[in-house]
This record gives sequence, structure tokens and C-alpha cells, in this order.
Amino acid sequence: MITDLRLLLGPSRAHVLTRYVAWTVAYGVLSGVAAALLVPVVEALASGAPVGPHLLTLAVATVAAAVVRYVQTMRGSAAALETMSSLHQRLGDHLVTLPLGWFDADRTGRLTRVATDGTMMITGIFAHLLSPLVVAVASPLTVTVALFFHDWRLGLATALCVPLLALAFRFAGRSLSRGEASNHAADVEAGSRVIEFGRNQRVLRAFGRNVHGYRPLEDAIEEQRLTRRRTLRQGVVGLSVSGLAVQLAVTVLILVVVWLALDGAVAPAVAVALVALAFRFAGPLADLSEYAGAIRIAGGDLRRLADVLREPAMPEPDRTAPLTAPGRIELDGVVFGYRPDTPVLRGFSLDVPPGSVTALVGPSGAGKTTVIRLLSRFWDVHSGVVRVGGADVREQTTEALTAQLAMVFQDVYLFDDTLEANIRLGRPEASDEDVAEAARLAGVDEIVARLPEGWRTRVGEGGTALSGGERQRVSIARALLKRAPIVLLDEATAALDPENERYLRRSIRELAQHSTVLLIAHRLNNVVEADQIAVVDDGRVVETGTHRALLEADGAYARLWRASTSGRGWRLTPG
Repeated sequence: MITDLRLLLGPSRAHVLTRYVAWTVAYGVLSGVAAALLVPVVEALASGAPVGPHLLTLAVATVAAAVVRYVQTMRGSAAALETMSSLHQRLGDHLVTLPLGWFDADRTGRLTRVATDGTMMITGIFAHLLSPLVVAVASPLTVTVALFFHDWRLGLATALCVPLLALAFRFAGRSLSRGEASNHAADVEAGSRVIEFGRNQRVLRAFGRNVHGYRPLEDAIEEQRLTRRRTLRQGVVGLSVSGLAVQLAVTVLILVVVWLALDGAVAPAVAVALVALAFRFAGPLADLSEYAGAIRIAGGDLRRLADVLREPAMPEPDRTAPLTAPGRIELDGVVFGYRPDTPVLRGFSLDVPPGSVTALVGPSGAGKTTVIRLLSRFWDVHSGVVRVGGADVREQTTEALTAQLAMVFQDVYLFDDTLEANIRLGRPEASDEDVAEAARLAGVDEIVARLPEGWRTRVGEGGTALSGGERQRVSIARALLKRAPIVLLDEATAALDPENERYLRRSIRELAQHSTVLLIAHRLNNVVEADQIAVVDDGRVVETGTHRALLEADGAYARLWRASTSGRGWRLTPG
């Protein structure tokens, strides 16, 4: 837990946690010393010896423990605030260094949960968990050492109890940890299904599905219920074992004290004080047993946050390589797979000249979208080279690479901001005239004219206030405004109606005047004017050429074209 907290704070702030833990250890030791000093006080009272010096020592230790406790509490508050203030900054700084392929739906869902719960969880660690945890270790160890000074046999008995208690706590901790991990997985799955159920109400209602008829959600809720019951049973067993171990340790120590008293080794009054000290040894351990569940849950959440920070950043050079061929795209012998044993691209090679329009066509699953992702460096290739602007993408900084690219995807995400702000994302410093021209070319000006607040209209989270085609126009306007040397369009026409498709074609012609355009298209009538068409099949480029040349070659492209044109002639007829 302490290691994970240090990681969240970062090297420059880790000293805050170190100081807090040091003060907490000091408090635990002083509280154990103060408890141990009660024995000589009782012994002096029982024997009639002067008790003043012992009382003075006890008072000094008690006051010191109180002062240290105050400082420790203040340090804990400061450490909690420091961690809370740096948590999201540390996460944000690290997330931007991860490869874009890391952000799949599962990881994003888990990240959302731990990041939103992280603030309260970290506050709880400093306020309620870390201090008892440290004191529960420091104080009993101090009492154990003190008992050796009173009687070596009692000290030895106490020392022998420590490993047995450690084994019991380890067993309880593992039981709780397994349950906590299962709970977390079940909660994430149930939460994802609830969000899915809410987002897809139109589809579900169209087919008469309510919450009692949506099997994935029902299964997730049932699994969550069964998991919690299973976790509860495991937790009860673990906590019972640890609690029983503490009680057995106390019983053993009491029996040893009674034996020493009957043997005459200690006076009866001192024996009573030693029994009280035995309880002082066991008290923090009992508290630790009670806190075990909360500690494991908090430790699990903390570990998941720390695991995000432990994800290796995408390697990036200190200086970007010079761009020897601006606007050029090259893939040379690329081999890549999302799983190492299942390659998607197998010796893929393609050369896209600067200022040209190149279309990637082919059957679904051939690897076309993977090419776009490798150019954007979502992942790094297993072998081969991907060059953008004449330089290997691995030898360019993220800033230098993204400055060359403008991307338009089939699934467009718009931020919950104004229409203008979403377009300006392409180039925030652009003039109003440039924004208006990009909007005109993409057909967004027609949308602006009929919106109630024009440019100041908020589009909603994800762009819910606009249709799919309208969101695509905004995305095209971004690309036009950025004026990047290379534009990548990933199936941008797949779900467009004829009107939106007309705007897209006009935009592509505009983009081609100053950028290299690489587009993926399933509608072959959208690529007939491309300078180069590359047919992709089974992870390789099997044909390249113009529309006319590929039709004359009567190969893979010609077969795709015949299938496309024959499909457009289908009619529904009676009989």
C-alpha cells in the first residue's frame, strides 16, 4: 500500500508520505513504550519503592506520544490533500504517454471506476486505515521488546505468537483479497451492462425488451449477487481465523503470566500489570483484524490505480527524426497482430506518394483499419517499418507525428460544447474566416443556419444533438481546418445518406489540393476517382492501380466491383 501511494504521489512528492509514515511509526513506538512503563510503576507501588521517577518517565512518554500523535494527524491530512491534488494530474500525465491501442472498452471502464472512486478511497486510507495499520505493527513489536526486559520467558512467548499471528492475518488477507477482486470484476461488468441497457433503449424497446427481458443485464446482476454472497462467506472465514488467532495469543500470554506468578517469578500486582500489557499487545492486532476488509478493498483500488501508472509508456525519442518526404506514407514489410500468435498484417507493403488520393478496399477483416491505426501509432509493428513524412513513426515524437495527421473515423465523437468549439479542435488558433470556410466546404454552414443558437449551439455529450451524418460533417470540417499534410479517413462514408455523402466527396476533393489522402471505403463508387486503389486481402496488398487499370486487370478489384454493381441492381418483386 505504501509503495502504491508513493507511486501515485510521484518522486517529487513522495517525501510527504515518508514523513507521515515516520511520524506514525514514532507514535506507535511511543504508545507501546508508554504502556510498558506502567509495569515499573505498578512494581514500585507494590514493593514500596519510590514511584516518582517512574511516574515522571511515564508522563514524559505520554506527553511525547500525544505531541507526536498531533503532528502525525496533521501530516496525514497534508499527505491526503497532496495525494488527492496530484492523483488526476499524475494519471493524466501518464495516460497521454500510453499507446492509443491501450484504451479499449474494458480498460476505459475500469479506469473510469477507479479514477472516480479514487479520491474518497485515498482520503479514507489516510484518515482511517494507514495509521491503524502502521500502529498495529509498531506498537505490538515495541511491547514485545519491553516484555523481554521484564521476563525473558514472557518476551519469548510473545515473540513466538508473532509469526503465528502473521500466518493467520495472511490467510485472512488472501481470503478477503480474492473476494475483493471478484467483487470488483462483477461490479464493473454489472455497471457496463447497466450503461449498455440505458444507451440502447431504442433498440431494446423496438424488440419489446425491458429490464426483465434483457438477459445480459439479468445475468450480470445475478452474478454480482452470487459473487457477493461467496465473498461474504470467504470474509467471515478469514476474519474468524484472524480474530481467533488474536484471542489465542492473549490466552497464551495470560497463562504464561499466571505461571510466572504461581512460580513466584513476579509479584501478583506486577502480574496484573503484565496481563494488561498483554492486552495492549493484542489490542492493535484486534483492530487490524477488524480493519482487514476495509484495508483489502482500499488496497485493491489503490493497486488498480497504481497499475495504470505502471503501464509502460510508448517509447518516444528525445528528438524527432527529420521529415525527408513530407506528406508521404510508406509501409514496408509490416507484420502486426493484436495477439502475437494471430497476425492481421502479413508482410504488408504500400507506398502512398505525397499529394495523392489513395483508397484501401477489400473484404471486412482484411486489415484496412489496422493500417490506419499503425500510421497513427496506436500500436507498434512486430516487424517491418511504418514511415510518415519519410521518417519511421517510432523515431518521431507524438507531437511531431500527430501534427502531420488529421483523422476522420466512422464513429465520430463530439464534445459537450458549442459547434464552433468542436470544429476549432482541429486548429484552435484559426481565424473566424478559416472556421467558416471549413464549415462551408464540409456542409456544416447549412447545419448552423437551422440550429436555434447557430454557432453557439451546444451539441451534447458525444454530439447527441446532431444526426450521424451531421456529426461526420463536423469531423470533416475539423480535418479541413487543421490542414494537415496527411488525412486519414476510416470508412467515413459507411453510414452516410446521399446528401452527406455529397458533402464528403466535395471535402475530399478540397483536402486533396493540399494534403495526402488515405481513405478506407466499402462503397467502391466513392473511390473511382482516386489516384491509386490498393486492394487488401488477408493482411497483404494484392493489387494496386487506378480504377480503370484494375478493371482491365480483371483481378480481385474487378470481382469486388462486379459484386458492388450487381448489388445496386437488386429489386424486390412480388411472387
